[in-house]
Amino acid sequence: MPDQRREPDLTRAVLRELGPRLRAARHRRDLTLDTLAGLTGISASTLSRLEAGKRAPNLELLLPVARALRISLDDLMMWRAPDPRTRTPVERAGRLTVEYLSPVTAPVQTFRMTLAPGGEPIRTRSHAGYEWVHVLRGRARVVLGDRELVAEAGQTVEFDARTPHGAAALDGEPAEAISMFNPTGERIRLPGITEPGRT
Repeated sequence: MPDQRREPDLTRAVLRELGPRLRAARHRRDLTLDTLAGLTGISASTLSRLEAGKRAPNLELLLPVARALRISLDDLMMWRAPDPRTRTPVERAGRLTVEYLSPVTAPVQTFRMTLAPGGEPIRTRSHAGYEWVHVLRGRARVVLGDRELVAEAGQTVEFDARTPHGAAALDGEPAEAISMFNPTGERIRLPGITEPGRT
């Protein structure tokens, strides 16, 4: 027979993690609160309060948000553990391939990026948070606002993700990098960090 005394604790634990899980899922989709509001019909202020744990979740809120973020309610609420045999999700956008290495609930998101060579202009984006990129192989041209730098294998760049940023492979060869992203905006303090604008 289930221990009914533990059910409120479990419910509180799930609800406590829901806000950060929603925020992380939104950042993985590279959506702003305003964009998500447009997709769901829910105001940005309500979504912000939901992510901050200041608004009680209900199905009227969670169903359109889960649909817009392309995740199931089960995954959102973490009622089931992920199958370890499942392949790591991979997304491709143009010449960028992103492999997600951390669960959506992790406070620091980790990605493996592959940049294919090409002559197209670098497309930049900006969002809340702080990002750390370590080049594993090849050379990458990194754009940070109005500055550019070249990062080679073994070099690391850390920057405020609110700065418009983008990257492309150099020398006609693919480049691979590990990216760590903290959506709350806290710096990831690791040794050997290259400040923006320096190589």
